[in-house]
Amino acid sequence: MGTYVVTGSASGMGRQAAEKLRAAGHKVIGIDINDAEIRADLSTQDGRRSAAEAALGACGGVLDGAVLAAGLGPIPGRSRLIAQVNYFGVVDLLTALRSAFASAGCAKVVVVASNSTTTTPMVPRRAVRSLLAGDVDKALGAVRIFGNRSAAMSYAASKIAVSRWVRRHAVAPEWAGAGIRLNALAPGAIMTPLLAEQLDNPGEAKAIKAFPVPVGGYGDAAQIADWMVFMLSDAAEFLCGSVIFVDGGSDAYFRSESWPAAVPFRGLPRYLLRFLSYARSRRALGRT
Repeated sequence: MGTYVVTGSASGMGRQAAEKLRAAGHKVIGIDINDAEIRADLSTQDGRRSAAEAALGACGGVLDGAVLAAGLGPIPGRSRLIAQVNYFGVVDLLTALRSAFASAGCAKVVVVASNSTTTTPMVPRRAVRSLLAGDVDKALGAVRIFGNRSAAMSYAASKIAVSRWVRRHAVAPEWAGAGIRLNALAPGAIMTPLLAEQLDNPGEAKAIKAFPVPVGGYGDAAQIADWMVFMLSDAAEFLCGSVIFVDGGSDAYFRSESWPAAVPFRGLPRYLLRFLSYARSRRALGRT
């Protein structure tokens, strides 16, 4: 049996994932602001640091995986908290725990992204770039011009940034090369306390109900947790750097003709450089 960290373990998808892992006999180290083995505020640097230190102590320096499910929805007035929890609450924690994943030799990590990454129009690129660069103030400045929609933009930007962080790091030697499989799960509208809170806001509720979900209705948190458990299993050994959409068809509705996409001509130089760099590193390691 393994040892796993689950953030956001007190409610919603995180709670479902923690319960399913425990039911399967695994040890779960839950992290949440309340009602968890480790109580921490992931919106602050000190909270993230203390959470990582406590988790490393609880696991003895070896982790078989993690589910990063803690997050805040696009509720007005929370733009800074959204960016801090949804992006830094993931990347800072994973960076601090990486050595424990590497010690396991075959760890699996699931980051909860969102289909807002591909279905939210006009998300400022500068906000995404700023988060990836670690500058939350610049990111907030880029979304502030949207007024009442700034929280929605902060949310989408945070999920795009964390998805790109996953994609970039998943294939790096210190992650993939250390036996760590890093992937993201992108749910759509899932019935959780977070969604219930949004539905209680008349303006938010109108937008949510108008959003196209081809299969209809809302997703079930327990079913999303089943996906997480699968992505932590041995069956996911060859899964690396993927962003898997489980959203009732919304992403396909908006992008049926635009994805998958071939490498554009203007993108060939960078693509070829990365390919050649990878080939050189394989030869240096004596691999074919």
